[in-house]
Amino acid sequence: MSELSASDLVLSPWVLAPAAFVLWVAVLLVVRRIALSAMRRVASRTRWAWDDALVEGLSTPLLIAIFASGLVLLGRILPLQPEFDRAFDVLLAAALVLALVLFVDRTARGLLDRLAPDSPFLQGARGLILAGVRGLIVGLGILVFLDSIGISITPILASLGVGSLAVALALQDTLANLFAGVYMVVDKPIEPGQFIRLESGEEGVVTRVGWRSTRILMQPNNTVVVPNSRLAGSVIVNYDQPEPEMAVYVELGVHYDSDLARVERVTLEVARDVMRTVAGGVPAAEPGFRYHTFAESGIRLTAVVRARDFPSTYPVRHEFIKRLVDRYRREGIVIPYPIRTLDLPARHLSGARELLGAGDDAAGRRADRKTNA
Repeated sequence: MSELSASDLVLSPWVLAPAAFVLWVAVLLVVRRIALSAMRRVASRTRWAWDDALVEGLSTPLLIAIFASGLVLLGRILPLQPEFDRAFDVLLAAALVLALVLFVDRTARGLLDRLAPDSPFLQGARGLILAGVRGLIVGLGILVFLDSIGISITPILASLGVGSLAVALALQDTLANLFAGVYMVVDKPIEPGQFIRLESGEEGVVTRVGWRSTRILMQPNNTVVVPNSRLAGSVIVNYDQPEPEMAVYVELGVHYDSDLARVERVTLEVARDVMRTVAGGVPAAEPGFRYHTFAESGIRLTAVVRARDFPSTYPVRHEFIKRLVDRYRREGIVIPYPIRTLDLPARHLSGARELLGAGDDAAGRRADRKTNA
């Protein structure tokens, strides 16, 4: 009788079920470990990034799926009521959906972590891409879970469509800035650290390109926050593209009696000295010089020096003008003032002579009075 009782006890579902659960989970854990190790070895031999991310993403989801399948096996062996069987089915569906969500999320994050160092776009868009993928997969996972347990998702989809339309209408300005931010990140007309000038006149260094707005640090040390929708639709001058080095144009004029070859030689000497000695100049660059206009007061010319970047144009231009004026004075080169020649009809010349003569007589009389005094 005791032997029969012991045999019945060994064959009892309440003993077999936990044993089967432990054995099932143990075997699958060993298989998981062997499979992941083999997949890691294969992935390490390839140049692709997706296979490494795939292996890393499988680790935790497989663990969840193994324990969930063990619980379902446990429920099938135990003599439970039908409602408990239903609960185990729901538990399995929830575990599988959770494993799928974790797998996609971890895989996407692993891919971005491996690809972002080589892509400025992914560096800036990493947070948005992860949030979008996570939101999409979580939403799909919830719908799949509800459908698997017998809940109709058609009314939910209809409600989501109407709700999405209402949200889009309410947040149209925010969405416009968001999509403009996507354009700014993808097309990269500006990037942090670049010096730009806006169509409205503001200029400064870009400090941050966000999804809603862009921040620009102006030279007075003030920050301008520009919505991306306005920035994407405006004309932008980027002084750092295609390269920061840029030309500095200085226009001036010399007298018609000047020796033009000598003026060119002196101007180029001053320009070379400025680019060699002034911080922000480009010593290796060759300055430019061109005469271009017969103006009213003299011959106009343009001298071209080069600066390392846009902020350096100010000290380079300042020193060039200062040194050039000083050198012209020492060389006797005249920068003329504006000159006007009056062409009067003959009938007006006598009146002009009388007027000028009367002025000369009055000035002479004032001088005589001063002398007598």
